[in-house]
Amino acid sequence: MRSGRWKLLSMVLTGVLLLSACGSGESVQNAAFEEAPAADTEESVADTEEQAAATGKDETEEQTADTGKEESASKEKESGMVIPDVSIEPKEIPASDAMEFVKNMKVGWNLGNTLEAHNGANPGDELSTETCWGNPETTKEMIDAVKEAGFNTVRVPVTWYNHTQKNADGSYTVSEVWLDRVQEVVDYAYDNGMYVILNTHHDVSMDDGYYPDSAHYEQSEKFLKSVWTVMAERFRDYDEHLILESLNEPRLAGTEYEWNFAESSAECKDSADCINRLNQLFVDTVRADGGKNAERYLMVPGYDASPAGALSDLFVLPQDSVEDKLIISTHAYIPYNFALQSPSEGGSTEQFSADSVTSRMEIDTTLDKLYKKYVSQGIPVVMGEFGARNKNNNLQQRVDYYAYYIAAARARGISCCIWDNGSFGGNGEQFGVLRRTKVQWIFPDIVEAIMKYA
Repeated sequence: MRSGRWKLLSMVLTGVLLLSACGSGESVQNAAFEEAPAADTEESVADTEEQAAATGKDETEEQTADTGKEESASKEKESGMVIPDVSIEPKEIPASDAMEFVKNMKVGWNLGNTLEAHNGANPGDELSTETCWGNPETTKEMIDAVKEAGFNTVRVPVTWYNHTQKNADGSYTVSEVWLDRVQEVVDYAYDNGMYVILNTHHDVSMDDGYYPDSAHYEQSEKFLKSVWTVMAERFRDYDEHLILESLNEPRLAGTEYEWNFAESSAECKDSADCINRLNQLFVDTVRADGGKNAERYLMVPGYDASPAGALSDLFVLPQDSVEDKLIISTHAYIPYNFALQSPSEGGSTEQFSADSVTSRMEIDTTLDKLYKKYVSQGIPVVMGEFGARNKNNNLQQRVDYYAYYIAAARARGISCCIWDNGSFGGNGEQFGVLRRTKVQWIFPDIVEAIMKYA
């Protein structure tokens, strides 16, 4: 995800799946969003906190007098919110270690707009990038709170290009100071027995990092191999709870295809081929390091990390030296007009109901396609990012959304990670759930809805 205003356009599903995405200009995939300005995180969080207090949120669930068990999920809570009663018949999931592994990941939380922040930092302090987008320095207390809430996975997005130095031979040296800090944050979750997804995030650029087209392939290969080698070496002895992810939303940034994967175009065909080659390089690089990397679970995306990119015949799963250790990585902020589109844009809606076929349709269609092509064939899928931004405090609608999305994904053998960028106010994309400055869940009803079906 790059800085700037990200927009999406939800498209009709015809033939090849076209999905909503976040990016500048109209688009047809799913992806993520801009960084939250610092002004959106502190003062505006306090405003949201007051609103939360005014609703009287209470996480306590009433119990039946005769059995002591929880009442129906549709029971109205003291906060006024209702956790929807979602019943989805589970699909047949192939029996394998890989499927059990993804199942055990349960549901995850993204440490968004933090270690992947990459502009606005103090030039004299490279570690200041962690807080330059308005979030506080990550602490073990924060990650402990994520664990205690029921999340079993933490995705740690990391940008590397601004913490590297190019060498004379074209390779790159990664800052030890930065690598140490990344490891420290990873350990907060890993030491809790949680699964940790570690990636390369905002490194898509024609000038720095990598760019997935033939013209920039040689540069891309040198940069990514250098970074992946360092990642593999540093985490070689970590067990399978540490998952490495090759790329975040690889795409033709700055072009008409940035968020619009048109597989018939020559440009997208070339980019998809480059992404396939880079994913293969990633697998080969990590496996060659040895140690526990020889059999570590690895995540790889298609173009944009969109379902459309992964479902396209242009996407090729890498060859691997071990069986069943590759996971498809995808993102889907759908339906776009509810989950991600700016409230100021035409077509945006605040409405979503778990009881509405119309609300659920794109989620069901997308997950069904991923299930059919991958899960049913024994290839695991992780939804590395999804979520719904706050629109005029539409809390009940977001409670419905998170509950239904998680229930629908889990019924198809897919585990998901919610996006949390720490933003609670202003005109930015408010995906905040945990207020990190106080280690407080601002929307406990959303967390409860997620855990109900996790």
